[in-house]
Formats: sequence, C-alpha cells, structure tokens
Amino acid sequence: MKCLVIIILLSLPLLLSCQSNNSYSVTSNTSVSSLFLSQHFPKPTTFEIESEQEIFMLDDEMLEMVEKNLKSNLNIREKSLKLLRQIFSDEKNSLNYSTHANLTARQTYHSHKANCMSLTIMAYALAKAANLNVEFQQIDVPEYWVRNGQYNLLTGHVNLLIKPDVYHDRKIFFGNDNVEIDFDPYVVKQTFPKRVIAKNTVLAMFYNNKGGQALVDETYNIAYQYFKAALMSDKNFSPAWGNLAILYRLTNHIDIAEKTYRYAIQINPNNLTALTNLAILLRSQKNDLEAEKIESRLLLKRKTNPYYYAVLADEAYYKYDYLQALKYYKKAIKLNKKIHELYFGMAKVYYQMNRLPEAKRAIKRALILNKTKSTEYQYIAKLNFLKAETTN
Repeated sequence: MKCLVIIILLSLPLLLSCQSNNSYSVTSNTSVSSLFLSQHFPKPTTFEIESEQEIFMLDDEMLEMVEKNLKSNLNIREKSLKLLRQIFSDEKNSLNYSTHANLTARQTYHSHKANCMSLTIMAYALAKAANLNVEFQQIDVPEYWVRNGQYNLLTGHVNLLIKPDVYHDRKIFFGNDNVEIDFDPYVVKQTFPKRVIAKNTVLAMFYNNKGGQALVDETYNIAYQYFKAALMSDKNFSPAWGNLAILYRLTNHIDIAEKTYRYAIQINPNNLTALTNLAILLRSQKNDLEAEKIESRLLLKRKTNPYYYAVLADEAYYKYDYLQALKYYKKAIKLNKKIHELYFGMAKVYYQMNRLPEAKRAIKRALILNKTKSTEYQYIAKLNFLKAETTN
C-alpha cells in the first residue's frame, strides 16, 4: 500500500539509448509568477479546494474516540499501537484500499476506502489530538509506477514518526525509541533513506494528488487549481511543477510547458520523471541532441531499478507488443526476484499470448510473494479464472 504521490509520466519510448557521454544540466532564470496561467484555467463556479483545516480536522466522534482511548498515561509505543488498533478496529476492518481515495481525515475515518496518504493524514490528525509528538517522514523508495489509462503514475511514500516529548530542553522518554507508523508492509521491512518533512509539504502532496487525478480525468481547470494550491503550499515541491508542465503540454501551451519542466528540474535535479517528460517534449520538437543527453543520464540512473523495466514492460503491453513486454519483465525479475507485481504483470502477458500454464505459474509465484490481503484476493480470483480456462 504505497502512498501515491502522483507524478505523471507520459508515454515512454520503449528503449532509452546510452550513446552520448556529454553531461546534461538544466538552468533557468524563469520568474515563478510567469509560470502560472490562471487566465487560461478559470476556477469553476461551484468548485472549492479543501482548506488545510478541512483536510486535518477531526469531528466530534473522532475527538471522543481520542479522549476515550488515546489520552492516557501509556508510553508512546503503547499509544501508537492503540492508535493503529483504533484505525483498524472491527467496525473498520472492511476498509478497502483505493489508489484514488485522496480523502480528508474525516472522510477517511468514516469511509470504507482509503489510500496510504489519506490514512497517514488521518493518523497524524488523531495522534496530534492525543498530544503525541508526531511528524511526517518522506521515504525515498525506488521509482515505482502504476498505470492509469494512458498515463503512468509514479508512487512516493510518506509515513509518521512519533517521538518522545521535549519540554524546556529536557527530554522525557516514555519509551526506549521513536515509533514509526507505516501503512506499507514492504517499506517497513526495507531500509530506505528517510527525512522529516513539513506539514505544508504533505498538504502540497495532497493537492498534487487531487490535481493529478483531475488531469487524468481531463478536468483541466480543476487540475490547474489543485496544482497551483500545491505550489502555494510549498513552492519548492518539484513534482507539482512537473505535473503542471504536463497540464500545459496537454492543453497546447508548449513553450510554457518546457519552461515549467525546466523549473521543476532546477528545484530538484533528481526529478527523473520531469526529465523524462522534458525529453519526450524535446523529441516532439525535433531537438534530438538535447533529448539524447537527458535519456543517457536517465538510463544510467535507472538501469539497475527493476521497476523501470516494469514500466517499460507495461508500455509494451499497452501497445500489444507482448514479446517485448515479456523480455522487460524477465529483465526486471533478474534484478529482483521478490517483487510480486512483476510476476502478476508477466502472467497478464502470458495470458494474452495464450500461454496459460505459464500464466498460472506466474500468478502462483505472485501469490507467494504478496503480503497484503486485498491483493491476495485479486490474485486468487485471477488464478481461479486461469484454472477454469485451462480445464475448458
């Protein structure tokens, strides 16, 4: 259940070349204000963006739960575990994971669907109400994409860090260590770089996700409002600049799209998705030399990442090139044999190639490696379908 921090990746070339040894860098002296085109994307009259207060607010029922269950003399570890038990209590154990459930704390608490970001926002708000010393952490997971229609969405990850209280430069330890609350079992078991981020950055992520979904839904005026809100919350949130550039490209504001891509990269030179999208734009403008320099740099960064080959496989699958898709999945699995999504992707390819026994074996392997119940149900359903196919 990765926290989806939506960074949209346009259709990839099936293979990036690595022929140029020239270094590549992006500089820009663009005025930030010149990158907004509010006159071209008027706000719909009935549309209002959720305020920070609305996103993190608790209602009376939630506050009563905090007062009853979390305001006690328990140490931080015990309080954190109790908080998790409350989130996944019997009455909420039917909670369904939905990638697109970008919900406020209240909506998440009362809803039967949520994604990792909305769960993290809700848990933060509840922890704050319980007087826990809680902060957001960004986890630098490898690039990992999921497809949504014609787009690939790059996931990021955020969790919570609960620390001992500090009073007047004197630390009061209720437990032996900090506590992390994380809704992704895969991330919990891995060691990735992490850093504390400010609440306004999480707010920017929330708005960026809402904008990304609006862009996929082709409600471009709403997408613009959310991307601008994200950048008003954190002007240095590079993914939102990259997504704004995509919006401009899709609406034929090509020159400003290129400037906005470059600004996103200036803020964060490691925004590989913005670099990829810039290279795609440059190719469309016949600026092949600069595009090739970017592509060479990207390949050097990504060639050991199995998820990169997975997205290439997905692109090939989307274009009905099943042999090429199979090659990329095999390359990804050679890099990491423990990623269940790779075997599921391979099973889809085998099915399209009418290689049903191999599809069954791939699904079974995905089932063994998967650790989440909701995905397990999906894989079992696919396996049962394949079994029925092979017996007919």
